[in-house]
Amino acid sequence: MPEGSVPTPPPPPEATATPRRRSWRALPRAARWGIGAALLILAAIVAFIVWFDWNMLRGPVGRFASTQLHREVRIDGDLRVHPWSFSPKAEAYGLFVGQPDWAPKTGPQSGYMARVDRVAVQIKLLPLLKGDVILPLLAVDRPDVRLLREAEDRANWTFGAPSKKKDGKALKLPAIQHFIINEGKLRVEDKPRDVLFVGTVSSNEHASGDGQGRFVLEGDGQYNRSPFVARVTGGPLLNITPNKPYPFDARVSAGSTRIAAEGSITKPFDLNRFESNLTIAGSDLNRLYGLTGLTLPNTPPYRISGHLVRKGGRFDFEKLNGRIGDSDVSGDLFVLVDRERPYLEADLKSKRLDFDDLGSLVGAAPATGKGETASAGQKVEAGQREATGRLLPDATLQVERVRAMDAKVTYRALAVNAPNFPLKKVRLDLTLDKGVLNMDPIAFTFSRGDLAGKVRLDARPATPITDLDLRLTNAKLEDFIPLKTDGKPAIEGGIVARAKLRGTGNSVHRAAASSNGTVTLVAPKGQVRQAFAELLGVNASKGLLMLLSKDTKETSLRCAVASFDVKNGVMRTDKIVADTGVVLAKGEGTIDLEKERLDLKIEGDSKKPRLVRLFIPIEIKGPLGAPRIGLQTGGAIAQGGVAAALGSLLNPLAAILPFVTPGLEKDADCASLVAEARGDGVAVRTTQTTQAAPKKGK
Repeated sequence: MPEGSVPTPPPPPEATATPRRRSWRALPRAARWGIGAALLILAAIVAFIVWFDWNMLRGPVGRFASTQLHREVRIDGDLRVHPWSFSPKAEAYGLFVGQPDWAPKTGPQSGYMARVDRVAVQIKLLPLLKGDVILPLLAVDRPDVRLLREAEDRANWTFGAPSKKKDGKALKLPAIQHFIINEGKLRVEDKPRDVLFVGTVSSNEHASGDGQGRFVLEGDGQYNRSPFVARVTGGPLLNITPNKPYPFDARVSAGSTRIAAEGSITKPFDLNRFESNLTIAGSDLNRLYGLTGLTLPNTPPYRISGHLVRKGGRFDFEKLNGRIGDSDVSGDLFVLVDRERPYLEADLKSKRLDFDDLGSLVGAAPATGKGETASAGQKVEAGQREATGRLLPDATLQVERVRAMDAKVTYRALAVNAPNFPLKKVRLDLTLDKGVLNMDPIAFTFSRGDLAGKVRLDARPATPITDLDLRLTNAKLEDFIPLKTDGKPAIEGGIVARAKLRGTGNSVHRAAASSNGTVTLVAPKGQVRQAFAELLGVNASKGLLMLLSKDTKETSLRCAVASFDVKNGVMRTDKIVADTGVVLAKGEGTIDLEKERLDLKIEGDSKKPRLVRLFIPIEIKGPLGAPRIGLQTGGAIAQGGVAAALGSLLNPLAAILPFVTPGLEKDADCASLVAEARGDGVAVRTTQTTQAAPKKGK
């Protein structure tokens, strides 16, 4: 620096800070005012939240909820909000939810739908930015809930205008990390399903041996006046997330029904999607209606397992297997619930069907003997049936349930256990649509022959109407009349039959008691032991001696026809004729389906002169289940000639054979009877005593 020059002093320290002050001051005045106003507003909001009386919102919140739920909603106690957290919390005390306008004004379901001492809910804010709703806490203290359904489309848990179309949606809650129900009371009355539950519900976390704890939801009470216990356990809720499956284990006991499930909910607390290994056991599948809403058949005691998967309104029960009564069952089924009426579709089969289990489908009690499976109630029912001597089941059809569901079911029994009955296989295709049930075909395969046809039940009228059309083809007499001597059948030959009936009534017995139609049986040709044929004419000298000597000589069964005209449940013989090589038998009488009693008379006429000939008709009388066979007393009865009787076959055969099965007349030996009746070759007339000696061998 040159001598004599004055040094330049350094800038003052504050000069370095001057630019920052200038930057704030350099802001436009409007900006400075805006920022200041924003800070004042924020401070006001904070002050408002801190000192605001949240109870002032009870009225607006209650009115808004009342509008949305179409019933009175109010908060009678305090409304408290704790906002200063990333998981803000709200509490409502004295919550009241009223019943809808249509609910009863008196009785246990009147007054309110729910009263809750306290509801506390907490929500996480940060996951909410990603669209995930997570509740660290949901606590409900001393809730008293009353649920009521009066009709399928009117329930107090349905909010808004009623709709006939069901959405099939289940309870859907967000992920809850701490779910508490303290001292809960629950009453559920479902009138369409005839269900009443009264009990308690509670939930909380419980300590477990591994130190992690577990969630437990418990219910205890009375279900249709029988004990009910439910217990659902799951993993700890603390680390629950919306997109991670939540494992659970459930046990339910409702009367005689037991349900065990082990599975997972795809999204926690969203019951629209889950899967589970499920086992159900009970005394009768029909009793599941109250729990499931499905119209299932009456059955003996059962135990069934499978894999249950729910996806929205569809339930799939896959690889089901188990036993119903003494029969095994397996297959797959699914149910759709998001429609006006639930729809069930199933493909089922049995490797071995116990025949008496099949009768329970139409209301008959299963067999109750040694080794048979039946519930206590079914044993009582079987005893009552035995006491009355009735064969036709009189269990009342649950018409409302038939109307409330649609279905399509196929069933196959690959083998059948039916002692003293030649049944080998069963096939059934069933559809149920808008109250009309069709079984077409319903088919039974015998050792030889088939019984097949269709049954239609129209449950839409007040009194159901049943139409039945069944045909028996290619069957053998010896399979249904198992009389043998020295191992040889007493009667052999083919048999065909047809029953075409219509009846009205809400049980099998009542429908039969009012039925109208025709029942026809035809045996085209065959062989019969001559001793039995002779006894049709009560030939004392011949038939009795042949029976006593165990004579197995046979004679031809040229034709047998039994035709009944059915009116108002009474089967009246249109024609009963049996023609053998030695005797022509005719019959008449009635079978009363309402009283289940027979009153038939058969008169035989020998074709050849006999040394001793008694004219005593055979009577078949008494209950269907145990008829008595005897001889009509009261003296000898005159009989007409054989030729006239043969001639009487002409008209009924012409009408009967096409009715029974097409083409039978080509095979029936009855055609020769008609030809014989027209000729003069059969002119034998019998008297009360014929003195002509019989030919050798006749």
